[in-house]
Amino acid sequence: MTRFALTVEFDGRPFMGWQRQAHGPSVQQAIEEAAQAVTGETVVVHCAGRTDAGVHGLGMRAHLDIAKPIAAFRLGEALNARLRPAPVAILDCVEVDDNFHARFSCLARAYEYRIVNRRAPLTVEKGLAWQIPQPLDAAAMHEAAQVLLGVHDFTTFRSAHCQSASPVKSIDWIEVVRDGDRVAARVEARSFLHHQVRSMVGCLALVGMGRWSVADFADALHAADRGRLGLNAPPDGLFFVTALYEGDRLKRAASSTCVDQRN
Repeated sequence: MTRFALTVEFDGRPFMGWQRQAHGPSVQQAIEEAAQAVTGETVVVHCAGRTDAGVHGLGMRAHLDIAKPIAAFRLGEALNARLRPAPVAILDCVEVDDNFHARFSCLARAYEYRIVNRRAPLTVEKGLAWQIPQPLDAAAMHEAAQVLLGVHDFTTFRSAHCQSASPVKSIDWIEVVRDGDRVAARVEARSFLHHQVRSMVGCLALVGMGRWSVADFADALHAADRGRLGLNAPPDGLFFVTALYEGDRLKRAASSTCVDQRN
């Protein structure tokens, strides 16, 4: 039995999320069925972090075990051939030690949330970003985001359906940057609660619109009360960027201040 680690890119729009669901297609199901077609084996694919319906992946990490002798490159190519035309691609496939586990060996996970801040409707990016027509103050959003750094009770930003044993999590790094009419919120943590990133971004957007102050945002966090959630961002703009393991480093921005590149 050989364990292979996969790096997976996917468009989340056709799927009910990463995890297998009885009521619709999933990314996990697509890869498992492709692996079975390639190897003739019943395969279970484990991922670094499950995503909701409509959420996308740029570099999801996963692993699977294959009994059939097969080279990693050949497996990756064969999976991609079988996955077509589903919007799922295996970017990398490598053989790893049996002790590697995509979820339990993961040290940190990184997400990016993409907002298009313009009045004109989305066309090519529809379903791939959240359109907000009101002007956003990205610098204020970045300032408010720094309130989230460190260990907190994130109940306010936690889905009522979250299955995590504790609402206490630690945000290691977060920034909000603007480039033209694009505003991106990027965040890294060891793990996240269900809907945590979308809920945080939704409330940061309220700060950007001027409907909340930075103090209002801090008060909502410290209230540890889901009833204090101001806005839950839609799944469209959320991307799982990467999962980090021993020896990996995230390419963070050098500056801890908001970068505004509108000029």
